[in-house]
Amino acid sequence: MRRPLFALLAMFLPLLAGCTRHSKDEHYYLVATNINLPYWKAANAGFQKAAVQYGVSAEMRGTNTFDPQGEVAEFRTVVARKPAGILVSVASAELMSPEIKAAMDAGIPVITMDSDAPASSRLYFIGTNNLQAGRLGGQRVAAKLNGKGNVAFFSIPGQPNIDERLKGYKDAFSHYPGIKIVDVFDMKGDSGLAMDQTRDYLSRTGANRIDAIVCLEAASGRDVAEAFRRENVKDRLLVAMDTDQTVLQGVKDGTIDSTISQKPFTMALVGLKALDDIHHYPVTPMMREYALDSFSPFPTLIDTGVTLVDKSNVDTLLNIGEDKAP
Repeated sequence: MRRPLFALLAMFLPLLAGCTRHSKDEHYYLVATNINLPYWKAANAGFQKAAVQYGVSAEMRGTNTFDPQGEVAEFRTVVARKPAGILVSVASAELMSPEIKAAMDAGIPVITMDSDAPASSRLYFIGTNNLQAGRLGGQRVAAKLNGKGNVAFFSIPGQPNIDERLKGYKDAFSHYPGIKIVDVFDMKGDSGLAMDQTRDYLSRTGANRIDAIVCLEAASGRDVAEAFRRENVKDRLLVAMDTDQTVLQGVKDGTIDSTISQKPFTMALVGLKALDDIHHYPVTPMMREYALDSFSPFPTLIDTGVTLVDKSNVDTLLNIGEDKAP
């Protein structure tokens, strides 16, 4: 009779050990800028959900505005706490790369999400293929303009993910010589600046007329759409980024033609689980050229997907938002 009992114990003890390996003393951090945006609230929800599932501690830290220097200061604060792992969205690859290397040198695993720093020592990237996101948006703009027109962009030059999106748009437009990019406006992370500049764009006529406005980041879509409403604009194209509920309502009412949807919740949820796995099953040495290694224990990136949202599918996302509302 003892043998079946021993067999059962042998079967379940490893499972019990796996369930109890975690502790609230294990701290994971998500670092970003503009963390009050709905995009980052969704990311934090995914981060916290993974933490609850695993029984560990998780915290999002960052700046309330687009502030790359401030993000570096937050990152340093987190590193000083010697956490089990850090997930970071890179506002400036130039500023953040040496900070990531310092953390990795200290034995703290770092994964980038949302915005990458490929030349840094980070383990890998989790997020959108931003080049593909730009190409998807560019194809939409080209189709809606019938291959001809002037386009202006709202951007934050120097932020890696946004630069990649702009490159994707340019790739798409390269097949349409009738489409011209007339301005790439640095909104400096301030949607109010984008709203003011939109009034200027909408006032232009003749050969200087702006036929389409593209928001390459999340913050500006809502305020640019409001400028369209105030001017009662019906004959210009507006393409936004991300799925703030206000942006989705703009797609539904026709003010915004379409928006590009990412998965920040998924990025952060997968990110914490990946960091936890590295913490419990460390790879040594951690500092290696994994991108060149055919036997690497890590991927180069995990693509969480991108989707174009227009009137044909916006109700699905709006209904999901209502289901998630408190």
